[in-house]
Amino acid sequence: MFRGEHLADKKVLLEVTENHLNTGLRGVPVGTCRTSYVTPTEGVHYCGYPISELAQFDPEDIVYLLFHKELPTDEQSSAFRQDLANRAAIPGDLESVLKTLPKFGHPMDWLSIGIHTLGMLETTEDWKEDALNLVARMPRLMGLIFRIREGRENDIPADDTSMNLVDRFVHALDFEGVDKAKMKRVISTYLVLHMDHGGGNLSTFSGKAIASGKATVYSSMAGAMNALSGPLHGRANQSCLEFVLKVGTSDPTEVEAFVRAELEAKRPIFGFGHAVLRAEDPRATAQFELGSEICPDDENFKIVTTLREVAPRVLAENPKISNPNANVDIASGALLHHIGFTDPTYYTTFFGWARVAGIGAQIVDERAVLRNGKGTPIYRPKYIAEAQTLRHIE
Repeated sequence: MFRGEHLADKKVLLEVTENHLNTGLRGVPVGTCRTSYVTPTEGVHYCGYPISELAQFDPEDIVYLLFHKELPTDEQSSAFRQDLANRAAIPGDLESVLKTLPKFGHPMDWLSIGIHTLGMLETTEDWKEDALNLVARMPRLMGLIFRIREGRENDIPADDTSMNLVDRFVHALDFEGVDKAKMKRVISTYLVLHMDHGGGNLSTFSGKAIASGKATVYSSMAGAMNALSGPLHGRANQSCLEFVLKVGTSDPTEVEAFVRAELEAKRPIFGFGHAVLRAEDPRATAQFELGSEICPDDENFKIVTTLREVAPRVLAENPKISNPNANVDIASGALLHHIGFTDPTYYTTFFGWARVAGIGAQIVDERAVLRNGKGTPIYRPKYIAEAQTLRHIE
């Protein structure tokens, strides 16, 4: 069961006014979420646990938490890992499909097509079975996307399904000249920190809305990945690393001058601010702690560390900015870059890989658990005709 309850958002919307229209449904409640919520000071909580308490867990245990709403015992954890291993084998020739895709296509488009392909290869039509099957097969899909896009499609190591999720991905990549222990730690932490973030973010809501029409888990998740790929959502982490590379120095005076110049030019300061949080994102804090341990002298990490000190102070000079603090994107790109992922166009695929677990668990809840197992109805928000349209109708 949930560890504690979050009641702050359980408010009754008494009236929807004209001011709520054409605002992207911001602040308009449409349902309940059993997997996670966000508070202004502690950030995202998974099933009642603040993310700061979960950052060091293995991804498999957090997947279990999201689907079962409780952390596993040692025995349950072992059984769940075996269950994922039993599901992991790709049921068909995924490689041949991926090899037909244009290598210049964005990796997020590859990810969406890969998920669609997995669904065409096998769909059980059982919400939970398909959601967990997809979680188990994501490491191989991710590894194949990297290998084939980079022209390394020959001699791809066979998938060893006895390995854990992160090890299977690293095994498929088979990068040379990298510290694989560091790589596994960064990816594992990244996955845990990004698995879920409430029910109303664009990708999660899109996936659940598609599933409400009884599309498959795979079709719904592919749609969620398409939503995640936009620069205002998941692709922000790609933009953040590109921003860090543009800064180019960790000198505090020069960084402050750069930030002020960007603001003067009305360009965004990537990696800062959050719609709900009013403090530094605990997910950012966890990544700074990890970076301070494994790569304190990495130049990009030194830049984001300086930005962490400088940018909030400069941004806070604007009274309209309610949260000038670092968010989850500020350090993730620098850490991924340090362990060998130097092309930031891939970064959102890691976000998508992580979010498959949270979106999958929420789809299962909305389709098979809520309303005493009947599931939520198909999403059909009401749109009001403009006056000009009404005149044409008359």
